Amino acid sequence: MKAKIISIDFQNDFIAKGGHHYKPRPSVDFVKNILIPYLKNEGLKIAEIISDYRPPRFSDRSLSCHPGEWGYESGIPASVKEETAWIKCMNSPIWTRDNVGDPRQKPGIPYQDPKKFDEWILKTIGKPEDTEIILVGLTLDCCVLCVAPEFCFRGFNVKILKEAVDVYSGKQEEKEMLFKLVVANCWAKTISWNQAKKMLASK
Repeated sequence: MKAKIISIDFQNDFIAKGGHHYKPRPSVDFVKNILIPYLKNEGLKIAEIISDYRPPRFSDRSLSCHPGEWGYESGIPASVKEETAWIKCMNSPIWTRDNVGDPRQKPGIPYQDPKKFDEWILKTIGKPEDTEIILVGLTLDCCVLCVAPEFCFRGFNVKILKEAVDVYSGKQEEKEMLFKLVVANCWAKTISWNQAKKMLASK
C-alpha cells in the first residue's frame, strides 16, 4: 500500500499576502518549509487539485483563482508535483467546466463530471486497493472537507495531515473543533507529520 499526498487549493489567492482569501495560516509555512523540502529530498511527487473560480458560478461571485492571474498560480513547485492537476470550479472536485483552467477561453457553466474525475484519479493517484490518500491544503472547513468524501466514497483510505491544513479564518481553535466534531465522525482520519512520514516511507 502506497501513500499519495493530494494538495487542495494551495494557490496564491489563499496562501500569499495580497490574495483575495489570504489570512495568516500556520499550515502554509508547514507545507512550504517542511513538507515540500521533505518531498524533494525523498524524490516524491504531490498531486494537486486547484480551482478555477471565474464566473459564472452558482451562488458565488468570487474574484479569486482566475486562470492567467497571479492569484490562480500554485504554491507547489513544479519539481515536486504531478504533471497534470485536477481543476475544479466549485468546492466539490467533481464539478468542472468547459475551458477549465484556460485563460484564453471563456469559461463554461459548472457541471458535474465524476467520470472524468475518476479517470484523473486512476492515472494520477491509483486504485483504492493500492493507495492511501493524505490530504493537505485549504481550507479544512470547505474544500478539503468536500474532497475527503469523494475519495472515501470511491473506497480510498483517507487521511488528513493535521499540520498541513487550516480553516478559512486561520484560527487554531476552530481547526481543533472541526477535527474533533466533524472530521473524526466523517470520511477521514487525522494524522500527524510523524505518522505521515512513516506512511510515505513505505512508498
